[in-house]
Amino acid sequence: DLAGCFGTQATVQPHTTNVLTNAKELRILGLSGVYNQVLINGLPMIQGLSYTYGISSFPGTSVDNIFISKGANSVLQGFESISGQINVETRNAESSDKLLLNLYINSFQEKHANLNFGWKKGYWSSLTALHTVQPAARTDRDEDQFMDLPLLTRYSVANTWNYRDPSEWGWSSAIGVRYVDEGRIGGQIGFQEADHRGGTDFYGQTVKYTQPEVWTKTGFRFDDFHNININVSAFHQDENSTFGTVSYMANQTNLYGKVQYERKYLDHNLKTGLSLRHMRLQENIEFTNNELGRSFDGTYEKFEVIPGLFAENTAMFLQDRLTWIAGARLDRHNEFGYFFTPRTLIKYDISSQMVIRGNIGTGWRTVNLFSENINLLVSSRDIVIEEELRPEKALNYGLNFIRKFDFKSVSGYLSTDFYRTEFQNQIFPDFDSDPTKAFVRNFYGTSIANGFQLEANVRILEKFELKAGYNYLDVYRRNGEEKVVLPFNSKHRLLGTFSYRPTSNQFFIDVNANWLGRQRLPNTSSNPSEYQRADFSEPYTIFNAQFTYLFSKFEWYVGCENIFDFRQRRPIVGWQEPFSPYFDTNSVWGPTRGRELYLGVRYMIKY
Repeated sequence: DLAGCFGTQATVQPHTTNVLTNAKELRILGLSGVYNQVLINGLPMIQGLSYTYGISSFPGTSVDNIFISKGANSVLQGFESISGQINVETRNAESSDKLLLNLYINSFQEKHANLNFGWKKGYWSSLTALHTVQPAARTDRDEDQFMDLPLLTRYSVANTWNYRDPSEWGWSSAIGVRYVDEGRIGGQIGFQEADHRGGTDFYGQTVKYTQPEVWTKTGFRFDDFHNININVSAFHQDENSTFGTVSYMANQTNLYGKVQYERKYLDHNLKTGLSLRHMRLQENIEFTNNELGRSFDGTYEKFEVIPGLFAENTAMFLQDRLTWIAGARLDRHNEFGYFFTPRTLIKYDISSQMVIRGNIGTGWRTVNLFSENINLLVSSRDIVIEEELRPEKALNYGLNFIRKFDFKSVSGYLSTDFYRTEFQNQIFPDFDSDPTKAFVRNFYGTSIANGFQLEANVRILEKFELKAGYNYLDVYRRNGEEKVVLPFNSKHRLLGTFSYRPTSNQFFIDVNANWLGRQRLPNTSSNPSEYQRADFSEPYTIFNAQFTYLFSKFEWYVGCENIFDFRQRRPIVGWQEPFSPYFDTNSVWGPTRGRELYLGVRYMIKY
């Protein structure tokens, strides 16, 4: 799925936010995934409730391209992107096969099936995508009584219609609909869904949600110099989940609209427009058993209406060697008032082989506390919200340098960049002050994230490709004179990949390795000794490999993730007594399921 598409690059790190249901987020620059904006076809479809499981709901066979931007970038899609932006373009009939069937099974007996089929007629084309996941067997290699991976059941259907190419004069349009129905079961090996209705014999977690969504992008191109576009998207999610003795029922409706006018003149390209965001989120939290005396039950409601206006100009100078993008937007939040968001980006081609980029800008966002921090509901900690949570704000700036090279049989590039994020307000739950509580408050002090990345890519004889990457992340706060490193970040990370594709294209070989340095973990020193954990994780390395073979219209693939079977053993604090005050999943820092073998086949018919 989409969450698994980033294993061979150094910029984005998938991170598990709830080990029992395998919820994931995508991190850039060492910051939580909430600080980068994930767009689907340029539209904000991953927000609030959809943030928790949304990136996993898109199968890899529906993904056409992924565009990643670090740091402050264009204001056209909104004000949220602080650490970066990930735009996922899904397949349509123009970018897909006429028929694609993909079947997959892994060594845990989890099964995936995908079917895409499309047609073209005149100016119209359409693609239908069907997807299902069927659950794995119950596995407990650690003998800690908890399943190593959740039982996942998912059904989704999506359809996209396209009318004409948007680069042509006149009308063009794209319309998409999708429906997802998903359930996850995690917890102790003997847990059954019916157990939630009768006592606390087994600890379990269940997630059930449905999400219909629709979007459209319609435009009219007057000529080569100016056009107008209207983008609209909407989704509604109903979720009914249980985490141990915590019942979490929530629903959310999101609406988004944007009208954008584009005008090219001389060496400039000006884009201006209006946008409107609407969110209604209702969360109801109840305790089926409250022997722990937790206090955060109740109904939480959030209602947002955010109209905005924006303008962005792209200018070319020095015979197109210098590109300068300057943009700003003004948005009005119905509760918190006006926010001004300026950003600028500059790119200079030193030569045909060397490019330098720089950007600087601000960003802001409002917090969806429970859906964005699902681990708060999973453990036995009480959640103490100490004050009204204000919008998070930050300034981000950075530089990037790329040096390309191209010889007779060798080509590639070297890339290095540095980005710094300075928060004016940040909301990060305090897990350290008391191991039985999580304190949530605004933080207006010094909060910094420094990210340095070095990457090299080499292609040899158009058959071999090697990539190496190094990330240094320094993410911390200042409490007075004390520097406090935020938990769950590896300060050092290494990536290496190797691919071989012979001229015949009959088969492919892909191998990659990821090394992650130690991470700081929440302080458990005041727990009883049997519930204490180390202050830091241990470094570890994960090796993956895949072999793909093409035979006629069939494509067979076999692979192994985590070849040497590294796993964090018994990662849950208090697994012996999951209903005690010390039960906590916040010390999970590495893979827990171990080695995973898989086998798959694709059948394709081209247009």
